[in-house]
Amino acid sequence: MNKLDVLAKVELSNGETLSYRKREGGDELVLLVHGNMTSSKHWDLLMESMDERFTIYAVDMRGFGESTYNKRITSIKDFSDDIKLFVDALELKDFTIIGWSTGGNVAMQFCADYPDYSKKLVLFASGSTRGYPFYSSNADGTPDLTKRLATIEQIEQDPVKTIPMQQMYDTKNRDGLKFVWNSVIYTQNQPDEARYEQYVDDMLTQRNLADVYHALNTFNISAVDNEVARGTNQVKDIHIPTFVLYGDRDFVVTGEMTTEIIEDFAGRAQIMKLANCGHSPLVDSLDETKEAIEEFILS
Repeated sequence: MNKLDVLAKVELSNGETLSYRKREGGDELVLLVHGNMTSSKHWDLLMESMDERFTIYAVDMRGFGESTYNKRITSIKDFSDDIKLFVDALELKDFTIIGWSTGGNVAMQFCADYPDYSKKLVLFASGSTRGYPFYSSNADGTPDLTKRLATIEQIEQDPVKTIPMQQMYDTKNRDGLKFVWNSVIYTQNQPDEARYEQYVDDMLTQRNLADVYHALNTFNISAVDNEVARGTNQVKDIHIPTFVLYGDRDFVVTGEMTTEIIEDFAGRAQIMKLANCGHSPLVDSLDETKEAIEEFILS
């Protein structure tokens, strides 16, 4: 068995238990925060390939992987507060936090709320500082950009995105999940067959799909108000070195969302666009991605 397939667990003071993977290494600490439809498993390529100078922790957020989901989350802050309890339990400080997709939103909220923990921040194909909007649908299934969903009930009842995806989870429709990923994520390259099957097993552990959609929809740490969330402008509180790393053909996080991150960090972030790369840089461009992250952390 691969050592990275062995998960440890930490009981948090809020009644949840978070599972995590650890790769032993040197004094440079890295904390990996996964995105939606994934867990710590989806970091395996990076954990296997990063230099031995790094000790790496990859956590399963509440409701993913082997972590519990005793209480429903209602916001991204619920996830980031779990991370705070997690790193306190393991006595982790002075680490680089890397957030992928939804994990980027969680990492930003964590760094804004708890500035003394992380020394650097990597936003990896991250959701925007202004959230990830969910709109109602036109009759033909296209989004109606004039009608943004506002409540968890509206998200749960969305006939185009939430209901079909939830049905795939409920029926363990592996082919359906692969079709989705091949259509919007693995559009450049795919993992090898054995690893891909493990990733699908991992996707099926999620128990909070609509809740995550709602949390993303209402997330907003920018200074710009939107239809469902006033901007908290907490982005101004993130002063640690920040690296925005994204693919030039990401069909999940739009270029507009990445532009919002860059604008809201107002020159405080280092930016890198990966060529011929989608929402999964670890599959599309592992070596370039790994080298860029390592250089940023060690610089």
